[in-house]
Order: sequence, then structure tokens, then C-alpha cells
Amino acid sequence: MKHLKQLLAGIECECVQGTTEKEITEIVYDSRNVVSGALFVCIPGTVVDGHEFAAEAVKKGAVALVVSKEVDVPKDVTVILTKDARYALALLSAAYFDHPAKQLKIIGITGTKGKTTTTYMVKSMLEGAGYKVGLIGTIETIIGDVTIPSANTTPESYLIQKYFREMADHSCDCCVMEVSSQGLMMHRCAGFLFEIGVFTNIEPDHIGPGEHASFEEYLACKAMLFRQCKTGIINIDDGHAADIVKGHTCELETYGFSKDADLCASDVRLLHRPGYLGVSYRVSGRLDLDVEIDVPGRFSVFNSLTAIAICRHFGVGCGVMKQTLKKVKTKGRIELVDVSDAFTLMIDYAHNAMSLKSLLSTLREYEPGRLVCLFGCGGNRARARRFEMGEVSGTLADLTIITSDNPRFEDPQAIIDDIRTGIRKTNGAYVEIIDRKEAIRYAIAHGQPGDVIVLAGKGHEDYQEIRGKKYPMDERTLIAEVLEEQKSGRW
Repeated sequence: MKHLKQLLAGIECECVQGTTEKEITEIVYDSRNVVSGALFVCIPGTVVDGHEFAAEAVKKGAVALVVSKEVDVPKDVTVILTKDARYALALLSAAYFDHPAKQLKIIGITGTKGKTTTTYMVKSMLEGAGYKVGLIGTIETIIGDVTIPSANTTPESYLIQKYFREMADHSCDCCVMEVSSQGLMMHRCAGFLFEIGVFTNIEPDHIGPGEHASFEEYLACKAMLFRQCKTGIINIDDGHAADIVKGHTCELETYGFSKDADLCASDVRLLHRPGYLGVSYRVSGRLDLDVEIDVPGRFSVFNSLTAIAICRHFGVGCGVMKQTLKKVKTKGRIELVDVSDAFTLMIDYAHNAMSLKSLLSTLREYEPGRLVCLFGCGGNRARARRFEMGEVSGTLADLTIITSDNPRFEDPQAIIDDIRTGIRKTNGAYVEIIDRKEAIRYAIAHGQPGDVIVLAGKGHEDYQEIRGKKYPMDERTLIAEVLEEQKSGRW
């Protein structure tokens, strides 16, 4: 139980009905979860508006409401009016869980690419140095031995504070989390101060209905992080680095390939043998060490250099950094799968034209015998993505295997037809195999010495969404089944 008046301390608001002298059993922002004695926060969403469910919440037992516009509820219900209910939810949640972020050092990583991989690198590196670390990200939230699948890259503010509380209660020293532009725009990260805020890079993405109105808005939202952290760590090589830090209130340091960076990467060497792709490089500046990672490409240098820049602030030794980076893996992010000594096969989450181009361009640098790209596109999403991804794969891959992803409520063949339209703008060879397992079987069966085969789009996902239902489908399982069938002669 929490006293409403205490929860509201520090929030700009007005009690327009009832009294704040009430005990609150729970804070709720989804009317379906209202319990007796709850404080219901009416959040205007992109699809539904919580104010429309105010009366329903009261019938279920809510004794107080936080609103940003007028609602019609019985007079004995307390109504708190505030300018921004989402912002209020963040502050209320922090107070409800007794400000757990004060017991943790919070590391927030924002950027278009690299957030997920970097968070796992940081977690592993800090744990190697003896820290107990929680994680919040695109794939999952990790608290001790408990993992919670993620619905959003950055959860709602109430969940963030709940997770912080659980981390603090599990004696975690710190939390590393992915911070999305949507999360910042919707104040999910309000109510606490980041120990370290990190900017990896930015490219046009998440722009359109229900997301950001423009690239400028997208950039401005990411820049908010650097007015909410003690130390900002910035990729100096990104063309928008100066824009990101405008108006910052934190201490700044930089990393990148630029000789002006506080941590500079140089002497990059690509490492390649059958079934293995990696990279090594030299770090100089505020640290001096040689690094080798079992993940290919220039962006892997950026991800690992970001992690090094963060962990330096926690006193992690160079030996721990090198040892950890040599073995750390992230599910579905350039995840190498041991299939053959003759060719290399990997799983990656690249699911738009930008990420697919980056991935395939990186793999091209390793001069594979052939570069084979297997992918599909999600249904009920921007149709232009299909044409764009088809054109990218047709241009950069030697063979494209077009298959199904999450068709949702669309016909898988219609999606494939759109992808084919994009590929036909190029001279790239392609085949169409609608069933994803059969497409993977084809890729493995036709693998040639020196090939690099990429299964793109699904990454960490372990399901396929069809007609509103999620069916179990993990590409690692599909690969294992194909190999077992190959071994037993059941091709």
C-alpha cells in the first residue's frame, strides 16, 4: 500500500475531484489489470485512449485516476489532472517502487543499430569483472537467473521501475538497457538518471504512422538521453554526432575510428576460415589493447569498442575485456551455426533494407565463394520494404532464397511476389521456396565450399505469426532437424 499524496510528490498536477488522502494498492495503466484500490493512469495511446476506459476502471475498483483531460466518473473517485499522463506514470512508478534506480548504476544505449549486441557485450564484460548485472532489451529482460521475453525494446515506465526494483532486490550492481527513440519520446525512461548514456549511430528508421513523423523528430528523441545522464559516450564517426549532443547536460567522451576519438580503433583485420568469421583491431587512447572478436565486420568493431568505452568506467581490466569479447555471443545477431566445414552459415535479425545492406556489405568484404541470402518479409507492414530488401539482396548476394517470414494476415506468396519485383531490378539469381524449413534445407543442401549463407529476418524470434496466431518456429531447431534428416537419409 502506498499513500497517494506521497506518490504525487514532485509531479505537476492538480486534484480536481476527491482527495489525495487515499491508500493505493497498485498503479495500473491497462484497464484490464485494474484491482481494488488501484490508481489508474489514463494514457493516450496510438491505437486506444486510456481515458475511454476510465469508467470501466472505476467499476473494477480503481479509487483514483490520473488524467490529462476531463473524464466523467463518480464524485468519490479522486481525479488528478496533469499535462502529460505518460510522464506522470513514469514518476509515479519510480515513487511506487521506492526509486530503485538510486540503488543501481543504469547504462542506457541508444542508436539505430548495435544496441542489442552491445548490451550483451557489456553485461558479459561486467560480469567477468565480478559485477551482478541486469539487462533490459529487445530480446529479453534478465534479472538474476530469470529471463522475461520482451514485447518492446524499451518497456513501459512502470515495468522498467518494477524490473529495477527486482534487480536491486537481487543485489544487482547495475543494469544495462536498450533505450529506443519511442521509449524516450513516450517518457518511459523518465524519473531516474542514467549513470552512462551511449549513442551508437543513427540512420532513417522508425519513421511513419505510429512511429516518428520525421527523421528530425527521430533524432531529437534520441538526443533526449544526453540530458538525462551523468556521462555521455558518443560515436564520433557518425555524421549526426554533433546534433545528438546539442543541449546535452552530461560529461562527454567519444569513440570511433577517428584519431580525435578518446578511444580509437585502428589496424582492423578480417579473420576468415571455413565456418568462422571474425575481426581483430587495436584500441588506443584512454586504453591500449588488442582485441579479437568472433563476430565479423566493421560494425562489430563499433559494438565492441562501445562496450569497452562503457566498461572502462567500471574499472574492468583489459584482460577481462579481451577474454570476454572473444567468446560473447548474441542470439540472432550474426549468430554462427556450425553446419559444415566447407561453408559458413549464420542467423541474423536484419529485417529491413538498411540492416540487410549493412550485413551483406560487411560479409562481401570477406570475399566468400558465394554470398547466399535467405529471407522473407513480414505481412501487414510497409509494402515498400519488400521491394527494397529484394533489390538489396539481388544487388549484393550471389543467390537469394525468397521464403516466408511472419505473413500475419497476408498471403505469403503475395509477399514473395513483391520481393521478387525488387530482385528483378537487379541481375541477382534467386529461387522461391515458400516454406521456411524447406528453404533452409535447400540452402544447406546446395552449400558450396567457401559459401557464406545468411538466414536473415528472424534472428532471435522463435515463432512464425500466421492469421493472428504465433506458431513455434526457431531457425536453430529447423537447422538441427534438417541436419538430422540429412544424416538419417530422410531428405
